[in-house]
Amino acid sequence: MRYLDYKEHRQQGTYEFPLAFYQMGIEDYRYQMTYHWHTEYEIILIKEGNFRLTLDGQLYQGQKGDIYFVPAGVLHGGVPEGCIYECIVFDMKLLLGGNHICNKWLQKIIKKELRLPFIISELDVIITQTALSLFSLLEKQERGYEFLVQGSLYQLFGLLYEFGCYSKYEELYHEYGKYMDRLKRVITYIEDNYTETITLDSLSEIADLNPRYFCRFFKKLTDRTPIEYLNYYRIECACSQLIDRELPITEVAYNCGFNDSSYFIKVFHDAKGMTPRQYRKLEEIV
Repeated sequence: MRYLDYKEHRQQGTYEFPLAFYQMGIEDYRYQMTYHWHTEYEIILIKEGNFRLTLDGQLYQGQKGDIYFVPAGVLHGGVPEGCIYECIVFDMKLLLGGNHICNKWLQKIIKKELRLPFIISELDVIITQTALSLFSLLEKQERGYEFLVQGSLYQLFGLLYEFGCYSKYEELYHEYGKYMDRLKRVITYIEDNYTETITLDSLSEIADLNPRYFCRFFKKLTDRTPIEYLNYYRIECACSQLIDRELPITEVAYNCGFNDSSYFIKVFHDAKGMTPRQYRKLEEIV
């Protein structure tokens, strides 16, 4: 799932049922998952292929059958490789009630006093089956599925509590955790200014690190150098604009921060395995 709005502001689902379900395949222009975070929680199921997924600076080599849980506020993104994946994005208020007996534990998760494991599929089989049933219910969306989905979410969180699948937040603090805010500042800057000239020095200054260390730190957390990520983000923006058949390819290049259309075509081909023109024709077929 591609989130061009790095810190998401979109409504997930509806006010009455704040939950959204996405099915993503290679033909979808939102297929790539640029780094982002949101106030909702997310569950990701890999149905086919592989997914190099980064969660809070930790790289996971996801494969078919893996299920990941992404807490609110966690920086995440990655590269799907021949992958089909599904995402459930939901607001925790869906499960909160006025004097609900479950609120006390759920509030500890919301307030980041407790943190759930990133990989659900490594837990007890009944937890995995419950998560899979959620995806099945949302894929079919049969009459009354909203009741069953909400019940399955309660069951999932209840099982995680029953099996003790949680840790105190500070126990999961890792080597690069203190730098996550700096990384968020840098990528937010890229998202806001990708149409302009951006240099390595300007990005390292935003991170308040010297350029050499900044490059090592950025690659460790994102699996890309800063300039590689900048070009990657620009190409994802270009894919979105190429769907507009009225925009000349040269204009798309300039709109996305490329001052040289030849360089844009080269970078696009390296990223997508085809030229922008070929990509546009492919989208016409789809």
